Amino acid sequence: MSRAAEACLDMAALTANLERVRELAPNSKVMAIIKANAYGHGLVRIGRALADHADAFGVACGEEAWALRMAGIKQPINLLEGFFGEDEFPTIEEHQLTLTIHHVWQINALAKARLKQAVKVWLKIDTGMHRLGLAAELVEEAVEHLRLSENVSEIGFMTHFANADDANDASSEQQLQLFRQSVSTYTGEHSIANSAGIVAWPDSHSEWVRPGIMLYGVSPMKGQQGTEHGLKPVMTLRSRLIAVNYLKKGDRVGYGGSWECPEDMPVGVVAMGYGDGYPRHAKEGTPVLVRDQLVPLIGRVSMDMITVDLRRIVQPRVGDEATLWGEGLPIELVAEAAGTIGYELLCGVTPRVRVLQV
Repeated sequence: MSRAAEACLDMAALTANLERVRELAPNSKVMAIIKANAYGHGLVRIGRALADHADAFGVACGEEAWALRMAGIKQPINLLEGFFGEDEFPTIEEHQLTLTIHHVWQINALAKARLKQAVKVWLKIDTGMHRLGLAAELVEEAVEHLRLSENVSEIGFMTHFANADDANDASSEQQLQLFRQSVSTYTGEHSIANSAGIVAWPDSHSEWVRPGIMLYGVSPMKGQQGTEHGLKPVMTLRSRLIAVNYLKKGDRVGYGGSWECPEDMPVGVVAMGYGDGYPRHAKEGTPVLVRDQLVPLIGRVSMDMITVDLRRIVQPRVGDEATLWGEGLPIELVAEAAGTIGYELLCGVTPRVRVLQV
């Protein structure tokens, strides 16, 4: 019998979430963002599942794009960080990738390249994120250089929101205005909205939207859950109780004895730890679902195990299922209790966790 830790992936939920994107942005094409191993769900697995649903894919680097092409993915694939060096041009040509251009050095390198076939580029404009992208005052010169290049077949325009997860933050509207001012005199497709933009900023939808976290059923908005936006969790991380111990008042649990039993009580041991991607920094009280009851994490998270307070469970037994997040336990609740975000939890699931598809 194998170890109990497993990630169960609901592929119908995945495609339903993409269809929800289309409901929210009916006039936009969808570039599904599946970088970082599809947010921990499996790059090739998710690419294949969405191959008949997405108009394009967005990845972080050439290695991710290459893996998708080797898996038979035919849709356009955009490198969201562009290229990192000139040595990538043969791969970009071979796999017909599109490029996000975010810096002057990339424009210069692309102009000097000897490509057999011109490529589509997305010129990324920094409208307030101040991470990647050209400043607004550099856009005119950049467009001129790209238009003169024989290596460029088409220019689109892109930006990225910094605070769209807060529907009351006026900076998103300011970013939209700056973007529109920067590109108003040029032809070419626009791509602005990330998941939060799709949900909360309909004016940003434009020709292309770029859903990421919402594809996996997680809310992109602060303080909200995916179900509030019609989304369904794709990943359910679960395991089982491998021990039920009846401890005495005053007994201490786990490394450092940081948690003391306030009374005689049952304590469960779940086969799940930071070696599986469960966050070591999860605080006492972080919820775990056992037999449809939320029970609190107690003691420190170990590499292979966590311990939970089972006083709410009638006659707990070894083998009882424990859900760490997903169906029945929104990942947003776990992330908040653990002092992190759902993105990190999903991306952190390690390879030793068995993956099941339903």
